[in-house]
Parts: sequence; structure tokens; C-alpha cells
Amino acid sequence: MEYDRTSLPRRRLLTGAAALAAAAALVPSGSAAARTRTARPRATAYPPVHWNPANAANFTEANRPTEYPVEMVVIHVTQETFADTLKVFQDPAHKAAAHYVVRSSDGYLAQCVSEKNVAWHAGNWDYNTRSIGIEHEGWIDDPKWFTDALYRQSAVLTAAICDRYGIPKDREHIIGHVEVPGADHTDPGQYWDWARYMELIKGRA
Repeated sequence: MEYDRTSLPRRRLLTGAAALAAAAALVPSGSAAARTRTARPRATAYPPVHWNPANAANFTEANRPTEYPVEMVVIHVTQETFADTLKVFQDPAHKAAAHYVVRSSDGYLAQCVSEKNVAWHAGNWDYNTRSIGIEHEGWIDDPKWFTDALYRQSAVLTAAICDRYGIPKDREHIIGHVEVPGADHTDPGQYWDWARYMELIKGRA
């Protein structure tokens, strides 16, 4: 008597799947094995961002992370208003732009350069190729610009970037513009609350 040659492997597959399901059901929900199955960390979702493109003369088109690895986030302060920052990023003579700009009053996020492209924000080509630049509306000598909304929205954005590219959430990989080798800028300055910001990024605040 002939049998269906496709049915036996299928029955075996179904039987194997049923056995695995039964074995899983026998694992207590609070056990280490169960926690191993279910405790995969979820990537942070990007907050709402609004596209405000920089002029193409202010960045280099690329294919990151294939062409260059993305390994850090660089924190800036604009020394301009939010609106004026977007204007200068759209000026081809400016020759600089960051990937994102955060508004002080409400944390509104403008994206000016795609993450796949190299924004000219750090004043160091090597760091530009390997980083995402985030500008924050304000002045380094006036802490009133560093609002709760600005810190929180920026922290969610930075956490999402770190999760996307596997960047450690520490001060070796999340740095200020002042820490870029060869930079002549001092932002984000003495009033930037790094301790609070890092706690927000790690979801502890």
C-alpha cells in the first residue's frame, strides 16, 4: 500500500512542534528558563520627528552604517534660536548641520539630515562619519533653555539611536561637542546636566 510521501514528514514536524509546546508549558512561569525566553529587551521607539531638511551643501551623502559604523552621539547647544538654527542649516554657505535639532519650549524635534548621511556637526571628519549630532536650542551660559521637555525628548531620541545601532549608553559614547578632538566649541557647557540626562537615557529617571 502506497502512502503520501509528503504526509509523513509533515506529521513528524507537527508532532515535534507539539512536543516542544508541551515542554514549554511545563516550565514554571517564574523560572530562569522562562525569563530567558521572555526577557528580551525592547528597543526604544523613536519619538515623533519632523523633517526639516538641511541644504545638501552642509552634509555628505553616505550609506551608514554599511559605509561607516555609527558609534556615538554628539550633544550640541545651538547658540541660536530653534528657528534660526533651521535657517542656517538650509543656507548652503553655512557648511555645517546636525542630524537633529530639539526645541527648548516643548521638545519638538526637527530632523535635518538623514542618519545614513554624514552631517557636518563635530568639526572632525572621523567623528562626523561615526556619530549622530543632536543640537539643542539655547545658550550655554543660560540654563533656563535646558527645559524638562528638551531633556526628556532628547533623551528618548538618544536612547532610540543607541538601541538602533548598538551604541553603549555611557559617557564614552554619548559626548559633548567640547569632547571632540580638535573642536573649538565648548558646548553643551557647564549648565548641561549630564547626570540627569544620562539617567533619562537609561530609563532610570
